[in-house]
Amino acid sequence: MVSPYSKAYLLALLEALFVTILWSSSWVIIKFTLEEISPLIFASFRYLLASSILMLIVLSNSESRNAIRTQNRHWWKYISLYGIIFIAGTQGTQFLALDLLPAITVSFLLNLTPFVVILISIPTIREVPSKFDIIFFFTVFIGIFFYFSTKNILVTDFLGIFIAIVGVLTNALSSILGRKINRDTSLQPIVITGISMTIGSFFLVILAFLIEGLTFMETISPLAIIAIIWLGIVNTAFAFTLWNKAMKHIRAMDISLINSTMLPQIVLLSIVFLEEHPTMFEWLGLGLIVFSVAFIQWNQTRNNNNKR
Repeated sequence: MVSPYSKAYLLALLEALFVTILWSSSWVIIKFTLEEISPLIFASFRYLLASSILMLIVLSNSESRNAIRTQNRHWWKYISLYGIIFIAGTQGTQFLALDLLPAITVSFLLNLTPFVVILISIPTIREVPSKFDIIFFFTVFIGIFFYFSTKNILVTDFLGIFIAIVGVLTNALSSILGRKINRDTSLQPIVITGISMTIGSFFLVILAFLIEGLTFMETISPLAIIAIIWLGIVNTAFAFTLWNKAMKHIRAMDISLINSTMLPQIVLLSIVFLEEHPTMFEWLGLGLIVFSVAFIQWNQTRNNNNKR
């Protein structure tokens, strides 16, 4: 890792921040494109295209090819499960939720993932939360209360919220599983991402065709095709590659803080492009969640560093 005060470190920080901007912009592009293409078909095409590009990069490297050949069945089971949960589970439900709910609401709910990860970690890996984590658990519940207190929730909203919560659970599970896979292997992150995304996207394609069929072929426009290509190539394949490159140089503490900027970015983009305007209580709820997520991720990273 380079010095935190060097130009190389600053460049890596800017690269990581640029990636979060790309990922945040995806939410606006998805919302617009969902008006003419079904969510699961949309998600499956995006990640199938992205995984194809990532696997071309991976397989073009002889060292990566040799490393993949040495992996045992146990590893392949874990990577397959990870891909299905992260792509078919998390990304599939995210697209479905965005089809039913405002982008800000979906992002708000998805930002609860770090807290769900802590809850799951208590019985599974016996990781007891600190007193500060517990304090911010209460802050999160207060934020949720403020955000939804003035909302007029319709039947479709309940369905969207349920789907988003399922997405939060799968995202939390994939986070824990992803940590285990990355911890137990010497493979580069781009190899793990490429293989898991390929497996997950194929599973998502099958699921999409079974549920949504081929009716989209009659109505899809050139603009929707451009959106799929842009999201697949730029906001996924390129963004993941650049993110992995930046992660080699950035401290974990800084990564957690950069990650926490995505909710404010999505809120701002949704206000400008989607005309979603939070109320005063929703702003308060959003602020509490952003602050709580940033602190708890920073606190967890600091505790992990102290254990080493």
